[in-house]
Amino acid sequence: MTTNDGLEKLRGWFTGRLPDEWFEGAPEVVLDREEISVIGRLAEPKAADGASAAERSGVIAGHVQRFREDTRERRVDIAREAEHRFGRKVSWGVRCGDETTMFTQLSVPVMTRLRQSERRVLDTLVDAGVARSRSDALAWCVRLVGKNADDWLAELRDALQHVERARAAGPQV
Repeated sequence: MTTNDGLEKLRGWFTGRLPDEWFEGAPEVVLDREEISVIGRLAEPKAADGASAAERSGVIAGHVQRFREDTRERRVDIAREAEHRFGRKVSWGVRCGDETTMFTQLSVPVMTRLRQSERRVLDTLVDAGVARSRSDALAWCVRLVGKNADDWLAELRDALQHVERARAAGPQV
């Protein structure tokens, strides 16, 4: 279910399944091989007139925490239903103001083979205290590339969707 059509069906299912009062508009649904992430936009709470940036940040943090606690039981029920239906774990998050908070996320081990020069990059990050382990260093590198290559990665994902549609339209062997 990695085709655009599959993602749209998934997004539609969550949009229809989630209570209308939870989010402003349809949630963002992100899919990979192991996980479905559902990220909804919360209405931004009112802060006092003239509130500082720190106070506004605190108001948003409290609002997000209240939403998390108040919806936990229903989110767990919906996640179980989706996990059974779609065969992937479900993680939850919200956007409020300029903040995005993920409540749950999988941490999936990934195997890779690295040459000495590549291992030395990871070891340098560990030795410098940037990461606790080679695994953390590799995750740090992936986040850095993702942050600095967003446009390129978005273009690549778009191209992959075209490939998936072409495959789906082709003969089935």
